Amino acid sequence: MLFELQKVGLDRGGRAVLDSLSASIPEGSTAIVGPSGAGKSTLLRLLNRLADPDRGHIYYRGRPLDSYEPLRLRREVSLVPQLPALLDGTVATNLRYAAELAGERLEIDETLRRAGLDPSFAERDVTKLSVGEQQRAMLARALAQRPAVLLLDEPTSALDHAARDTIEAALADLRRELEISIVLVSHDPEQARRLGDWVVRLESGRTVACGPLEEVLA
Repeated sequence: MLFELQKVGLDRGGRAVLDSLSASIPEGSTAIVGPSGAGKSTLLRLLNRLADPDRGHIYYRGRPLDSYEPLRLRREVSLVPQLPALLDGTVATNLRYAAELAGERLEIDETLRRAGLDPSFAERDVTKLSVGEQQRAMLARALAQRPAVLLLDEPTSALDHAARDTIEAALADLRRELEISIVLVSHDPEQARRLGDWVVRLESGRTVACGPLEEVLA
């Protein structure tokens, strides 16, 4: 099992954002779905220790998650946030920064292609990119670290249908080409059906369903 969460709780401002949440997340592609405020993005942040739970336990590949050094973990379990947050400069500057941080060799053209971008984007100023292009540049930057797991927080929520389809196609290609697992937060059950094999459904900070796509979203 990729991740195992046992009775996980997290409070903010005296309120339980996650409450006795238990779930299993296997290798492959998992969609975390649920209404706004259900705790989806908070759960995603726990999986690479951008936050730690107040209660309960999380395991990654059978080992307690809090036994991993956070920066090392984040190179292996890479989060692409909902809002693009690129460094000033070119797309290539961002990719080189990520690769150097992880101590990985960078193949710029191949990394861009895998994120659904033409190699000509390498020297583009990130401030001149559309929102969809910035989101794909964020995906490319994550891939430059050669992660084993990609955590994606609503990666297409602000995009038109064409840009959404491009990113979804890039993610499907990644699954075919690389041994990489994807954990995707989405408000759209149809996107979960297109991209997920496994679904964790949350409501009010609790797991209400967890299992194969065809069972949870029947």
